[in-house]
Amino acid sequence: MHAYQEANGHQPQHRMPRVLVVLFAGASGLSVANVYYAQPLLDALAADFSISHAAVGGVITFTQIGCALALLLLVPLGDQMDRRRLVLIQLVALFAALFGVGLARSSTALMFGMLMVGLLGTAMTQGLIAYAATAAAPGERGRVVGATQSGVVIGLLSARVLAGVVADLASWRAVYFFSALLMLVLGLMLLRALPAQAAPVQRLSYGQLMLSMFALLRQERVLQIRGVIALLMFAAFSVFWSALVLPLSAPPYSLSHTAIGAFGLVGVVGALGAARAGHWADQGFGQKTSALALMLLLVSWLPLSMLSHSLWWLIVGIIALDLGGQAIHVTNQSMLFSTQVQAHSRLVGCYMLFYSVGSGLGAIASTAVYAASGWQGVCLLGAGMSGLALAFWALTLRYMPHSAPACVRQAQSCRATG
Repeated sequence: MHAYQEANGHQPQHRMPRVLVVLFAGASGLSVANVYYAQPLLDALAADFSISHAAVGGVITFTQIGCALALLLLVPLGDQMDRRRLVLIQLVALFAALFGVGLARSSTALMFGMLMVGLLGTAMTQGLIAYAATAAAPGERGRVVGATQSGVVIGLLSARVLAGVVADLASWRAVYFFSALLMLVLGLMLLRALPAQAAPVQRLSYGQLMLSMFALLRQERVLQIRGVIALLMFAAFSVFWSALVLPLSAPPYSLSHTAIGAFGLVGVVGALGAARAGHWADQGFGQKTSALALMLLLVSWLPLSMLSHSLWWLIVGIIALDLGGQAIHVTNQSMLFSTQVQAHSRLVGCYMLFYSVGSGLGAIASTAVYAASGWQGVCLLGAGMSGLALAFWALTLRYMPHSAPACVRQAQSCRATG
């Protein structure tokens, strides 16, 4: 396997082998899946640990707290440590956390285990995305990031279904033991295949590393603009997915939770299609791709609003929503990773903070609007957020750096972040 190097500001020039791209995508998908296994298992967890249905949502809360802590405390370490070593250390720790959840005998142990799963699963996922971006040559970075991000989305969407199947066949504990085994196998594969990378040219203390994230948020215009677009896009996503269970579980459909969760798999079609967006960004068409994706995101709310007429309209809307949203996400990351090579991990950490805020705001607003105005109100809210994202993109277009093809950008020197 070719060893990709990034030393003294020089970036890799060789095309990444397809098998390595697939490995990055698969590893990212398996890592992120750990964060979402608990969602269809809440009833079983409530019964096993004598937690009320009102309080069992704390399992998800602790997992999300772990996600936020990972973005702030662990993901930036990729700019300070050898990424290969860091990923392998985190994978071993994730194996232990998953095994610990499977063995938990008290609600306290369960909550702590979920916190660690969220922390390490997120750190692994985002670290692998930054790793893939750094290992890729500039002219293929968008393609590689797009493929890796597709793996993340497929892992996220498939996690609920996989957890439900394993839990039905065995138990909820088997879900986490099985995932721990998968992490062990994944670790052996990564140990053999991950490309070596030179140590960072600029060595920062941990405190300096944390402070430099605030500097990135304050100074990096691409991060500011694409971060706000991501916040609004993920808020719209969260509005839809948070409220979907409410109309589908009620008459006239009265679908089971398994059937409702299966609609998430429809989004895989959109995720696979969005991988192409990274290639277009490599060719210098990031802004055109953004315009088309944002318009598709806005238009998707029309078929989604026709849920009461037919589930086929819902399927069409989900494909359009995921295709548009994931194309924006991939394009955002491709643009970010073309700015500061020495800060890839910190950039992805800062960017995903926008994601967390948007997802949280969308979830809170969604259920409140559904209670007041029903599904049509939810669709109007989602369309409003999507339209706001499109308007913000148009208003800030002149403030974005010229989107030249990556083969032209590769000669640019990297700005150091201190």
